[in-house]
Amino acid sequence: MAVDYLVIVVYLAGMLAMGWWGMRRAKSKSEFLVAGRRLGPALYSGTMAAIVLGGASTIGGVGLGYQYGLSGAWMVFTIGLGLLALSVFFSARIARLKVYTVSEMLDLRYGGRAGIISGVVMWAYTLMLAVTSTIAYATIFDVLFDIDRALAIVLGGSIVVAYSTLGGMWSITLTDMVQFVVKTIGVLLLLLPIAVVKAGGFGEMRDRLPAEYFDPLGIGGETIFTYVLIYTFGMLIGQDIWQRVFTARGDRTARWGGTVAGTYCLAYALAGAVIGTAAKVLYPELGSPDDAFATIVKDELPIGVRGLVLAAALAAVMSTSSGALIACATVANNDIWARLRGIVRPSGEQHDEVKGNRAFILLMGLAVIGTAIALNDVVQALTVAYNLLVGGLLVPILGGLLWKRGTAQGALAAVAVGGLAVVGLMAAYGILANEPIYYGLPASLAAYVAVSLATRPTDEAVLAAWRDRLAGRAPASASASESVSEPVPHAQ
Repeated sequence: MAVDYLVIVVYLAGMLAMGWWGMRRAKSKSEFLVAGRRLGPALYSGTMAAIVLGGASTIGGVGLGYQYGLSGAWMVFTIGLGLLALSVFFSARIARLKVYTVSEMLDLRYGGRAGIISGVVMWAYTLMLAVTSTIAYATIFDVLFDIDRALAIVLGGSIVVAYSTLGGMWSITLTDMVQFVVKTIGVLLLLLPIAVVKAGGFGEMRDRLPAEYFDPLGIGGETIFTYVLIYTFGMLIGQDIWQRVFTARGDRTARWGGTVAGTYCLAYALAGAVIGTAAKVLYPELGSPDDAFATIVKDELPIGVRGLVLAAALAAVMSTSSGALIACATVANNDIWARLRGIVRPSGEQHDEVKGNRAFILLMGLAVIGTAIALNDVVQALTVAYNLLVGGLLVPILGGLLWKRGTAQGALAAVAVGGLAVVGLMAAYGILANEPIYYGLPASLAAYVAVSLATRPTDEAVLAAWRDRLAGRAPASASASESVSEPVPHAQ
């Protein structure tokens, strides 16, 4: 295991080094939060794929393959479909808005009256997403070093907090690109073929497993539909995903770079399901499907390769964790604290925005680590976050992009009705039930349409400013805020 340990230690040291390097580039708010909006296709595609393919997509995807066979790919597959839909239909317009958060987009579209509520909901979602990713460190470091759960969370979480705090989105972009390469080599090029060969090939797998393991719909139509509602739609509106869209240097990068990343996700989904299916042949009596990934890595891979594949799992967790962390801190600072600061401070008072955002990443990082240690099982908490996100925010966000007649009152009604419906239905049917999102989403849509039609249309001046931003004609003040202290060449 000494070689495996060395691989992991070198990988973790590299993450910290890139955080230090990113600190030298992050000299303005734009550089710190959205990498100066200058990522080219290669960096954009790799980092976008890295953030959406986290520990749940890697360890959980293999676990679903172990439990259901090839149809276990559907969870990650719907994530890829959501990223494709976002990239093809919305990403270019989102990038042209030149904002930092989803709530800022809602303020622009509805006249500054919808952002604060959505900010609170988005903050809760990103916080829990970061917490669940951070808890996954315990599983990986237990396999590597057999250390205490809390210590594993502190160790993994501290590294992510360190490089994220130092360089913001630049550090996260660089580390995500490395993580994308490590995941591609470790999971797709090494673990996938080795697992299939160890299981005797596809013919042997078919002979030893029930036929339903090779049924594309074996996991069940209702489950697939729920995945689409939660994960595909969740990809369209999550702050962690939008913040990556904001890093694109142009429409073409946002559209085509995201399309490449979404296509990669589809391949990754199938790979995880095949690895899990192979693990079922090799270890038919595992205590938990989620043990499949760690077991096949520990028992079937040679020294060195094992360390690289475990680094791939660690990379998957770190990419999602860092993306969720900076999204959580951005929302907390820009959508919640900035409004409170405006109340208690004179509007003309100057402050260091990079320093402020860096402090919020550190503060949110400590909160994430503490919450992760305190919670044993956050699947239900993450489900609550996703239900609130989709049930409360999907309609006003997509409505604002697609329907001119939508109003601020309609948006607020959609958030309130959808959010309350989801909470009430989770209380009635259970947190993990399908009914909350099945009924909460139509309730949000009905409230949005009804209240929008019953209230005065959005002021034409607001809509005109909104159309200008969608077309890329940002006002001078917005352009000025994007300026940086020194010119930096485009990242490719």
